Amino acid sequence: MSGADPDDSFVEVIAREVEADPANLALREDFITLLLERDPDRAATELTAFEALGGDPARVRLLRARLMASRMRTSNPSPPAETPPPAASPAPGARSGGSAPDQVPTPTRGDRQDGGRATPASLWDAERPAVTLADVVGLAEVKRHLDTAFLAPLRNPELAAAFGQKPGGSLLMYGPPGCGKTFIARAIAGDLGASFIHVTLADLLSRWLGESEKAIQSVFRDARAAAPCVIFFDEFDALGGRRTSGGGGSQTMRMLVTQLLEELDGVTGVNDGVYFLAATNRPWDIDSALRRPGRIDKTVLVLPPDAVARAAIVQGALEGKPTDGVDAVTVAAATEGFSGADLGHLTTTVLQQAMVESMSSGELVPVTTDALLAAVGGVTPSTTSWFDQVAPVLEYGVDDGTFDQLRAYRVKRGMR
Repeated sequence: MSGADPDDSFVEVIAREVEADPANLALREDFITLLLERDPDRAATELTAFEALGGDPARVRLLRARLMASRMRTSNPSPPAETPPPAASPAPGARSGGSAPDQVPTPTRGDRQDGGRATPASLWDAERPAVTLADVVGLAEVKRHLDTAFLAPLRNPELAAAFGQKPGGSLLMYGPPGCGKTFIARAIAGDLGASFIHVTLADLLSRWLGESEKAIQSVFRDARAAAPCVIFFDEFDALGGRRTSGGGGSQTMRMLVTQLLEELDGVTGVNDGVYFLAATNRPWDIDSALRRPGRIDKTVLVLPPDAVARAAIVQGALEGKPTDGVDAVTVAAATEGFSGADLGHLTTTVLQQAMVESMSSGELVPVTTDALLAAVGGVTPSTTSWFDQVAPVLEYGVDDGTFDQLRAYRVKRGMR
Protein backbone atom coordinates (compact mmCIF):
# COMPACT_ATOMS: atom_id res chain seq x y z
CA MET A 1 0.00 0.00 0.00
CA SER A 2 1.35 3.40 -0.97
CA GLY A 3 0.19 5.03 2.25
CA ALA A 4 1.90 2.55 4.53
CA ASP A 5 4.55 3.80 6.91
CA PRO A 6 7.90 2.28 5.80
CA ASP A 7 8.98 2.05 9.44
CA ASP A 8 5.92 -0.08 10.23
CA SER A 9 6.69 -2.31 7.25
CA PHE A 10 10.23 -2.77 8.53
CA VAL A 11 8.91 -3.66 11.99
CA GLU A 12 6.71 -6.37 10.49
CA VAL A 13 9.63 -7.74 8.48
CA ILE A 14 11.65 -8.12 11.68
CA ALA A 15 8.59 -9.56 13.44
CA ARG A 16 8.36 -12.30 10.83
CA GLU A 17 12.08 -13.06 11.26
CA VAL A 18 11.59 -13.37 15.02
CA GLU A 19 8.58 -15.63 14.49
CA ALA A 20 10.62 -17.81 12.14
CA ASP A 21 13.52 -18.06 14.62
CA PRO A 22 11.99 -17.57 18.09
CA ALA A 23 15.06 -18.81 19.96
CA ASN A 24 17.36 -16.21 18.39
CA LEU A 25 17.79 -14.02 21.46
CA ALA A 26 20.07 -11.48 19.76
CA LEU A 27 17.45 -10.89 17.04
CA ARG A 28 14.66 -10.69 19.60
CA GLU A 29 16.62 -8.12 21.64
CA ASP A 30 17.11 -6.01 18.52
CA PHE A 31 13.38 -6.26 17.85
CA ILE A 32 12.57 -5.05 21.37
CA THR A 33 14.90 -2.08 20.93
CA LEU A 34 13.16 -1.26 17.66
CA LEU A 35 9.73 -1.39 19.31
CA LEU A 36 10.60 0.77 22.32
CA GLU A 37 9.99 4.08 20.54
CA ARG A 38 7.11 2.84 18.34
CA ASP A 39 5.02 0.40 20.41
CA PRO A 40 5.98 0.08 24.10
CA ASP A 41 3.15 -2.38 24.83
CA ARG A 42 4.35 -4.72 22.12
CA ALA A 43 7.91 -4.24 23.35
CA ALA A 44 6.75 -5.35 26.82
CA THR A 45 5.28 -8.53 25.36
CA GLU A 46 8.47 -9.29 23.47
CA LEU A 47 10.54 -8.54 26.59
CA THR A 48 8.51 -11.10 28.55
CA ALA A 49 9.23 -13.68 25.85
CA PHE A 50 12.93 -12.69 25.80
CA GLU A 51 13.18 -13.29 29.55
CA ALA A 52 11.23 -16.56 29.40
CA LEU A 53 13.56 -17.89 26.69
CA GLY A 54 16.60 -17.32 28.90
CA GLY A 55 17.66 -13.78 27.96
CA ASP A 56 20.58 -12.37 29.92
CA PRO A 57 19.19 -11.00 33.23
CA ALA A 58 21.33 -7.86 33.00
CA ARG A 59 19.97 -7.15 29.51
CA VAL A 60 16.44 -7.81 30.77
CA ARG A 61 16.87 -5.23 33.55
CA LEU A 62 18.27 -2.67 31.12
CA LEU A 63 15.51 -3.25 28.55
CA ARG A 64 12.88 -2.99 31.27
CA ALA A 65 14.35 0.35 32.34
CA ARG A 66 14.26 1.61 28.77
CA LEU A 67 10.69 0.39 28.43
CA MET A 68 9.63 2.34 31.52
CA ALA A 69 11.40 5.46 30.23
CA SER A 70 9.70 5.03 26.83
CA ARG A 71 6.30 4.81 28.45
CA MET A 72 7.00 7.91 30.51
CA ARG A 73 7.95 9.86 27.39
CA THR A 74 4.90 8.79 25.39
CA SER A 75 2.22 8.95 28.05
CA ASN A 76 3.12 12.36 29.59
CA PRO A 77 1.67 11.14 32.89
CA SER A 78 0.20 13.36 35.55
CA PRO A 79 0.69 12.62 39.24
CA PRO A 80 -1.68 9.85 40.39
CA ALA A 81 -4.70 11.13 42.23
CA GLU A 82 -5.14 8.04 44.36
CA THR A 83 -3.20 7.47 47.54
CA PRO A 84 -0.55 4.81 47.10
CA PRO A 85 -1.42 1.54 48.78
CA PRO A 86 0.33 0.79 52.06
CA ALA A 87 3.61 -1.07 51.83
CA ALA A 88 3.46 -4.81 52.29
CA SER A 89 4.55 -6.29 55.59
CA PRO A 90 8.23 -7.09 55.66
CA ALA A 91 9.24 -10.63 54.92
CA PRO A 92 10.50 -12.74 57.82
CA GLY A 93 14.08 -11.79 58.57
CA ALA A 94 13.97 -8.54 56.59
CA ARG A 95 15.61 -5.48 58.09
CA SER A 96 13.17 -3.25 59.91
CA GLY A 97 12.49 0.07 58.25
CA GLY A 98 11.86 1.88 61.53
CA SER A 99 8.65 3.38 62.88
CA ALA A 100 8.64 6.61 60.86
CA PRO A 101 8.21 5.91 57.11
CA ASP A 102 9.51 9.33 56.10
CA GLN A 103 12.75 8.74 57.95
CA VAL A 104 13.71 5.62 56.03
CA PRO A 105 12.84 5.90 52.33
CA THR A 106 13.33 2.58 50.53
CA PRO A 107 14.18 1.86 46.93
CA THR A 108 11.25 0.63 44.88
CA ARG A 109 13.37 -1.64 42.67
CA GLY A 110 10.90 -0.87 39.87
CA ASP A 111 7.16 -1.21 39.54
CA ARG A 112 5.51 -4.15 37.87
CA GLN A 113 4.72 -3.72 34.21
CA ASP A 114 1.00 -4.38 34.80
CA GLY A 115 0.73 -1.15 36.78
CA GLY A 116 0.82 -2.72 40.22
CA ARG A 117 3.40 -1.66 42.77
CA ALA A 118 6.32 -3.88 43.57
CA THR A 119 7.13 -4.72 47.14
CA PRO A 120 9.92 -2.34 48.16
CA ALA A 121 13.29 -3.77 49.06
CA SER A 122 14.38 -3.10 52.61
CA LEU A 123 18.02 -2.52 51.69
CA TRP A 124 20.07 -1.96 48.57
CA ASP A 125 22.17 -5.02 47.83
CA ALA A 126 25.75 -4.20 48.79
CA GLU A 127 28.30 -6.78 47.70
CA ARG A 128 32.01 -7.11 48.38
CA PRO A 129 33.62 -7.74 44.98
CA ALA A 130 36.37 -10.34 44.98
CA VAL A 131 37.87 -9.01 41.73
CA THR A 132 40.42 -6.21 41.44
CA LEU A 133 42.03 -4.39 38.53
CA ALA A 134 44.71 -7.09 38.56
CA ASP A 135 41.99 -9.43 37.26
CA VAL A 136 41.34 -7.15 34.26
CA VAL A 137 43.42 -8.67 31.49
CA GLY A 138 45.03 -6.20 29.10
CA LEU A 139 43.64 -2.64 28.90
CA ALA A 140 46.94 -1.32 30.25
CA GLU A 141 46.21 2.23 29.11
CA VAL A 142 42.78 2.27 30.75
CA LYS A 143 44.20 0.96 34.04
CA ARG A 144 47.05 3.47 33.94
CA HIS A 145 44.63 6.35 33.48
CA LEU A 146 42.39 5.02 36.25
CA ASP A 147 45.33 4.85 38.60
CA THR A 148 46.72 8.33 37.90
CA ALA A 149 43.40 10.17 37.66
CA PHE A 150 41.35 8.43 40.34
CA LEU A 151 42.80 5.58 42.36
CA ALA A 152 46.28 6.81 43.39
CA PRO A 153 45.00 9.53 45.77
CA LEU A 154 42.48 7.09 47.24
CA ARG A 155 45.19 4.54 47.96
CA ASN A 156 47.16 7.16 49.93
CA PRO A 157 44.58 8.57 52.36
CA GLU A 158 47.19 10.01 54.75
CA LEU A 159 48.90 11.93 51.96
CA ALA A 160 45.53 13.06 50.59
CA ALA A 161 44.50 14.24 54.07
CA ALA A 162 47.70 16.26 54.36
CA PHE A 163 46.57 18.19 51.29
CA GLY A 164 43.02 18.62 52.57
CA GLN A 165 41.49 15.94 50.38
CA LYS A 166 38.57 13.96 51.84
CA PRO A 167 38.06 10.22 51.22
CA GLY A 168 35.66 9.79 48.34
CA GLY A 169 35.42 10.79 44.73
CA SER A 170 33.50 10.40 41.51
CA LEU A 171 34.30 9.09 38.05
CA LEU A 172 32.47 8.83 34.73
CA MET A 173 33.47 5.90 32.52
CA TYR A 174 32.46 6.16 28.88
CA GLY A 175 33.04 4.31 25.67
CA PRO A 176 31.49 1.81 23.26
CA PRO A 177 28.95 -0.67 24.66
CA GLY A 178 30.04 -4.12 25.74
CA CYS A 179 33.61 -3.17 26.69
CA GLY A 180 33.53 -4.09 30.38
CA LYS A 181 32.66 -0.86 32.21
CA THR A 182 30.59 -2.73 34.80
CA PHE A 183 33.37 -5.25 35.44
CA ILE A 184 35.89 -2.44 35.84
CA ALA A 185 33.60 -0.67 38.33
CA ARG A 186 33.49 -3.84 40.44
CA ALA A 187 37.27 -4.16 40.15
CA ILE A 188 37.71 -0.59 41.40
CA ALA A 189 35.57 -1.40 44.43
CA GLY A 190 37.69 -4.50 44.99
CA ASP A 191 40.88 -2.44 44.79
CA LEU A 192 39.50 -0.04 47.39
CA GLY A 193 38.25 -2.82 49.66
CA ALA A 194 34.83 -1.19 49.42
CA SER A 195 31.25 -2.38 49.27
CA PHE A 196 29.53 -2.14 45.89
CA ILE A 197 25.98 -1.02 45.07
CA HIS A 198 24.87 -1.45 41.44
CA VAL A 199 22.02 0.85 40.39
CA THR A 200 20.06 0.90 37.13
CA LEU A 201 17.24 3.13 35.98
CA ALA A 202 14.79 0.27 36.52
CA ASP A 203 15.68 0.31 40.23
CA LEU A 204 14.70 3.97 40.53
CA LEU A 205 11.69 4.62 38.34
CA SER A 206 8.25 4.50 39.93
CA ARG A 207 4.79 5.63 38.86
CA TRP A 208 4.27 7.13 42.32
CA LEU A 209 5.13 10.78 42.79
CA GLY A 210 8.30 11.29 44.83
CA GLU A 211 9.22 7.60 45.13
CA SER A 212 12.08 7.79 42.62
CA GLU A 213 13.68 10.67 44.49
CA LYS A 214 13.36 8.69 47.74
CA ALA A 215 15.05 5.76 46.03
CA ILE A 216 18.06 7.94 45.18
CA GLN A 217 18.15 9.20 48.76
CA SER A 218 18.13 5.62 50.01
CA VAL A 219 21.03 4.62 47.74
CA PHE A 220 23.27 7.28 49.24
CA ARG A 221 21.98 6.68 52.76
CA ASP A 222 22.83 3.00 52.60
CA ALA A 223 26.18 3.71 50.93
CA ARG A 224 27.12 6.12 53.74
CA ALA A 225 26.18 3.45 56.28
CA ALA A 226 28.32 0.86 54.46
CA ALA A 227 31.30 3.19 53.80
CA PRO A 228 33.71 2.69 52.26
CA CYS A 229 31.26 2.02 49.47
CA VAL A 230 31.16 2.39 45.69
CA ILE A 231 27.85 3.42 44.11
CA PHE A 232 27.76 2.42 40.46
CA PHE A 233 25.11 3.93 38.16
CA ASP A 234 24.84 1.98 34.89
CA GLU A 235 23.49 3.51 31.63
CA PHE A 236 23.91 6.90 33.30
CA ASP A 237 22.70 8.92 30.32
CA ALA A 238 19.23 7.42 30.86
CA LEU A 239 19.14 9.03 34.30
CA GLY A 240 21.48 12.00 34.09
CA GLY A 241 20.40 13.28 30.69
CA ARG A 242 20.09 16.97 29.87
CA ARG A 243 17.19 18.74 31.59
CA THR A 244 16.13 20.78 28.57
CA SER A 245 13.06 19.19 27.02
CA GLY A 246 9.45 19.40 28.12
CA GLY A 247 6.78 16.80 28.82
CA GLY A 248 5.74 14.92 31.91
CA GLY A 249 8.40 12.25 31.53
CA SER A 250 11.10 14.91 31.14
CA GLN A 251 9.85 16.65 34.27
CA THR A 252 10.23 13.40 36.17
CA MET A 253 13.79 13.00 34.91
CA ARG A 254 14.60 16.60 35.87
CA MET A 255 13.46 15.88 39.41
CA LEU A 256 15.70 12.80 39.52
CA VAL A 257 18.72 14.76 38.32
CA THR A 258 18.03 17.51 40.85
CA GLN A 259 17.86 14.95 43.67
CA LEU A 260 21.08 13.34 42.48
CA LEU A 261 22.80 16.73 42.49
CA GLU A 262 21.77 17.25 46.11
CA GLU A 263 23.18 13.86 47.09
CA LEU A 264 26.45 14.41 45.24
CA ASP A 265 26.83 17.81 46.90
CA GLY A 266 26.28 16.22 50.31
CA VAL A 267 23.22 18.32 51.08
CA THR A 268 21.48 15.48 52.92
CA GLY A 269 24.54 13.77 54.37
CA VAL A 270 28.34 13.65 54.44
CA ASN A 271 29.78 11.57 51.61
CA ASP A 272 33.10 10.68 53.20
CA GLY A 273 34.01 7.18 52.06
CA VAL A 274 31.39 7.15 49.31
CA TYR A 275 32.74 6.73 45.77
CA PHE A 276 30.39 7.50 42.90
CA LEU A 277 31.01 5.74 39.59
CA ALA A 278 28.86 6.06 36.49
CA ALA A 279 29.03 4.43 33.07
CA THR A 280 27.59 5.65 29.79
CA ASN A 281 27.85 5.11 26.06
CA ARG A 282 26.70 8.70 25.44
CA PRO A 283 28.73 11.13 27.58
CA TRP A 284 27.63 14.06 25.40
CA ASP A 285 24.07 13.59 26.71
CA ILE A 286 24.95 13.97 30.40
CA ASP A 287 23.54 17.08 32.06
CA SER A 288 26.30 19.69 32.34
CA ALA A 289 25.39 20.39 35.98
CA LEU A 290 26.46 16.86 36.87
CA ARG A 291 29.85 17.40 35.24
CA ARG A 292 30.81 20.54 37.14
CA PRO A 293 33.97 20.54 39.30
CA GLY A 294 33.39 18.84 42.61
CA ARG A 295 30.72 16.55 41.18
CA ILE A 296 31.44 14.01 38.43
CA ASP A 297 34.50 15.83 37.17
CA LYS A 298 36.83 12.93 36.30
CA THR A 299 36.44 10.75 33.23
CA VAL A 300 38.07 7.67 31.77
CA LEU A 301 37.60 6.18 28.31
CA VAL A 302 37.01 2.42 28.38
CA LEU A 303 38.20 1.27 24.97
CA PRO A 304 37.53 -1.95 23.09
CA PRO A 305 39.72 -4.74 24.50
CA ASP A 306 43.26 -4.89 23.17
CA ALA A 307 44.79 -8.03 21.65
CA VAL A 308 45.83 -9.46 25.02
CA ALA A 309 42.36 -8.97 26.45
CA ARG A 310 40.68 -10.35 23.31
CA ALA A 311 42.74 -13.53 23.49
CA ALA A 312 41.85 -13.96 27.16
CA ILE A 313 38.14 -13.43 26.43
CA VAL A 314 38.18 -16.05 23.67
CA GLN A 315 40.05 -18.52 25.89
CA GLY A 316 37.62 -17.93 28.74
CA ALA A 317 34.56 -18.38 26.50
CA LEU A 318 35.88 -21.70 25.13
CA GLU A 319 37.16 -23.09 28.43
CA GLY A 320 35.69 -26.51 29.08
CA LYS A 321 34.14 -26.67 25.59
CA PRO A 322 35.08 -29.14 22.80
CA THR A 323 37.95 -27.47 20.93
CA ASP A 324 40.78 -28.59 18.72
CA GLY A 325 43.93 -26.55 19.19
CA VAL A 326 42.28 -23.13 19.02
CA ASP A 327 44.89 -20.38 18.63
CA ALA A 328 43.36 -17.55 20.65
CA VAL A 329 46.18 -15.19 19.69
CA THR A 330 45.40 -15.62 15.99
CA VAL A 331 41.69 -15.06 16.63
CA ALA A 332 42.52 -11.96 18.67
CA ALA A 333 44.59 -10.56 15.80
CA ALA A 334 41.61 -10.97 13.45
CA THR A 335 39.13 -9.27 15.76
CA GLU A 336 40.56 -5.76 16.08
CA GLY A 337 37.81 -3.39 17.24
CA PHE A 338 35.59 -6.13 18.66
CA SER A 339 34.04 -5.47 22.06
CA GLY A 340 33.88 -8.13 24.75
CA ALA A 341 30.21 -8.62 23.87
CA ASP A 342 31.11 -9.04 20.19
CA LEU A 343 33.64 -11.73 21.08
CA GLY A 344 31.06 -13.45 23.24
CA HIS A 345 28.65 -13.45 20.30
CA LEU A 346 31.37 -14.79 18.01
CA THR A 347 32.27 -17.73 20.24
CA THR A 348 28.62 -18.53 20.98
CA THR A 349 27.84 -18.60 17.25
CA VAL A 350 30.70 -20.98 16.49
CA LEU A 351 29.84 -23.20 19.45
CA GLN A 352 26.25 -23.43 18.20
CA GLN A 353 27.45 -24.30 14.70
CA ALA A 354 29.71 -27.03 16.08
CA MET A 355 26.82 -28.42 18.13
CA VAL A 356 24.51 -28.54 15.10
CA GLU A 357 27.21 -30.27 13.03
CA SER A 358 27.78 -32.75 15.86
CA MET A 359 24.08 -33.61 15.99
CA SER A 360 23.92 -34.00 12.21
CA SER A 361 27.01 -36.18 11.92
CA GLY A 362 26.54 -38.18 15.10
CA GLU A 363 30.12 -37.39 16.09
CA LEU A 364 31.61 -34.67 18.24
CA VAL A 365 32.73 -31.76 16.08
CA PRO A 366 35.12 -29.51 18.05
CA VAL A 367 35.57 -25.77 17.58
CA THR A 368 38.65 -24.91 15.54
CA THR A 369 40.66 -21.80 14.80
CA ASP A 370 39.52 -21.92 11.17
CA ALA A 371 35.86 -22.03 12.24
CA LEU A 372 36.32 -18.97 14.43
CA LEU A 373 38.18 -17.05 11.72
CA ALA A 374 35.49 -17.95 9.17
CA ALA A 375 32.81 -16.57 11.50
CA VAL A 376 34.68 -13.31 12.08
CA GLY A 377 33.63 -12.01 8.66
CA GLY A 378 29.97 -12.39 9.59
CA VAL A 379 30.23 -10.19 12.69
CA THR A 380 30.25 -6.41 12.39
CA PRO A 381 31.87 -4.94 15.53
CA SER A 382 29.25 -3.08 17.55
CA THR A 383 31.90 -0.48 18.36
CA THR A 384 31.84 0.73 14.74
CA SER A 385 28.46 2.43 15.09
CA TRP A 386 29.55 4.06 18.34
CA PHE A 387 32.62 5.61 16.75
CA ASP A 388 30.38 6.84 13.91
CA GLN A 389 28.04 8.45 16.45
CA VAL A 390 30.81 10.20 18.34
CA ALA A 391 32.53 11.63 15.23
CA PRO A 392 30.19 14.65 14.79
CA VAL A 393 30.31 15.28 18.54
CA LEU A 394 34.08 15.59 18.37
CA GLU A 395 33.91 17.82 15.31
CA TYR A 396 31.07 20.16 16.23
CA GLY A 397 30.39 19.71 19.95
CA VAL A 398 31.75 21.62 22.92
CA ASP A 399 34.60 19.69 24.52
CA ASP A 400 35.67 20.39 28.10
CA GLY A 401 38.51 17.88 27.88
CA THR A 402 36.30 14.82 28.27
CA PHE A 403 37.29 13.51 24.84
CA ASP A 404 41.07 14.06 25.00
CA GLN A 405 41.71 10.32 25.36
CA LEU A 406 39.29 9.53 22.56
CA ARG A 407 40.92 12.01 20.19
CA ALA A 408 44.32 10.48 20.89
CA TYR A 409 42.95 6.99 20.30
CA ARG A 410 41.40 7.98 16.97
CA VAL A 411 44.66 9.56 15.80
CA LYS A 412 46.57 6.43 16.80
CA ARG A 413 44.10 4.24 14.88
CA GLY A 414 44.05 6.52 11.84
CA MET A 415 40.37 7.40 12.28
CA ARG A 416 39.02 10.66 10.94
